[in-house]
Amino acid sequence: MKILDRYILTSYLKTFTSVFIILMFIFVLQTIWLYISELAGKDLDVWIVLKFLWYVSPRLIPLVLPLTILVTSLMVFGSFSEKYEFAAMKSTGISLQRAMKSVMVFIGILAVTAFFFANNVIPYSEYKWQNLRRNIAQLSPSMAIVEGQFSSIGDDFNIKVAEKSGDRDQFLKDIVIHKKNPQSPSENTTVIIAEEGELASEKDSNTLSLILKRGNYYEDIQLKDGVRERINKPFAKSYFEEYTINIDLTAFNNADIDKENNLNNQNMYKISELLPEIDKLSNEYTDDIKIYTQGMYARTGMAQFSDSIYTKVKKDTSYAQVLDVLPLKKKSETLNTAIDNVGSTLQALQAKKNQYKVRTKSLNKHEIALHDKYVLAIACIILFFVGAPLGAIIRKGGMGLPMVVAVILFLTYHFIGIFAKNSAEDGTTHPFVASWLSTFIMMPLGVWLTYRATTDQGVFDLDSFFQRFKFLKRKKKDNTSFADAGIYLTQQEKALVLSRNENQLKEIVKNYKEFDYSEDVKKAAIKELKRKGTSEEELNSLQE
Repeated sequence: MKILDRYILTSYLKTFTSVFIILMFIFVLQTIWLYISELAGKDLDVWIVLKFLWYVSPRLIPLVLPLTILVTSLMVFGSFSEKYEFAAMKSTGISLQRAMKSVMVFIGILAVTAFFFANNVIPYSEYKWQNLRRNIAQLSPSMAIVEGQFSSIGDDFNIKVAEKSGDRDQFLKDIVIHKKNPQSPSENTTVIIAEEGELASEKDSNTLSLILKRGNYYEDIQLKDGVRERINKPFAKSYFEEYTINIDLTAFNNADIDKENNLNNQNMYKISELLPEIDKLSNEYTDDIKIYTQGMYARTGMAQFSDSIYTKVKKDTSYAQVLDVLPLKKKSETLNTAIDNVGSTLQALQAKKNQYKVRTKSLNKHEIALHDKYVLAIACIILFFVGAPLGAIIRKGGMGLPMVVAVILFLTYHFIGIFAKNSAEDGTTHPFVASWLSTFIMMPLGVWLTYRATTDQGVFDLDSFFQRFKFLKRKKKDNTSFADAGIYLTQQEKALVLSRNENQLKEIVKNYKEFDYSEDVKKAAIKELKRKGTSEEELNSLQE
């Protein structure tokens, strides 16, 4: 490795390490505040809290790593440009691409590493983190009860409270309890509603008493025999002033923080597991729709009629309505039955529609998770080619302007991805488009910035932009003699002509097309040659 490559790579790695540690620290702090309610007040060991943060850290890499590359590229290459180190390199014939060579190799290795990290480490850490969250939640029943939503206490109770109060959150208001059927754990056969409640337990006791006040008790009566009795759905209802439920806390007190639970979501899969899982969900979805449509068709009763049975009648034959052949009482019963059937069908369709929305969202999330593993690697490369040339253009190093520009660019990149993925979850946008949209938007920006930096142009050349509008050319006044002669040049073109000697100007007049110069540059070169004393005959020979 040459000295220059080693110098550039060393400068980049030092800044990269520093920025990565700072950003990782910031995002970890944000995670602590986000999940403080799950950690505080449970007498957790410091080791458990550190383990929680250790498992949650890998899921922050898709945010921290691209932002680190963008910030580092802006800072390092902006500093090189600010200190005229790039100017020194170019004076010796070293282009921007050549200067970026060693860093590009590092970014390529980092992108490959990021892909394998996203495919192997992040799914494992996500599983361990979710596992730890569930086990921590079981350490304290009062902390496990969350206001405004149902929370599981043990295996038998789901509790929802509107408000908690007291120094230990022991006082509860507006309580709804669903108690599961021991014989059929998937069914909630008992519902208890109370205005107030209190959690009470003695020291070193394995029993938690939930004292309910002023409520109602509803229970579905389970009958083993008698189809007719089960159709009637018998239940028992009672009112109480005070009712106590004793919950066995043995499972809570003996909770194993490292216990492996049966958890499953799209972020816990590798690519080799996501592909068959997506196929499985898709096939199940298709089969379910097919079976449901066949069932709905069977409910109409149309399948009972044979297509071979028809009644041939004349076209002008008048028919009595079906209801006209029925007695008045039967008409009413028939209409009520039809209305009930239509109503139940609509309810079934609405319920199935909501179920399909959930399944569609789950399927789309799995596809997004698949593409995200590739996006992370590509994003590292794209954002490098956005940050490095932009740093060379703005010519500013340090933590000031580069940090502001990097944050603005990254937030734009990140929010586009978030909005696209949210729209993809409900099927509005295809998951592939949603996952890659922000990267596809940044790619042309990276190409354009690299071109501008390579050709020593700024981000915006207003003079060149206004030259494209002829009606503005007439209005634009230039203090130079070129404008007086009807020759309109950009500042770069004017500096080019004025800095050339006589032989170089003649070369421009003869070969301006090969140099990709405009007609105005040629005219300016001719005007400058005239000023330096070149004869008309020689000028005409140059233009032949």
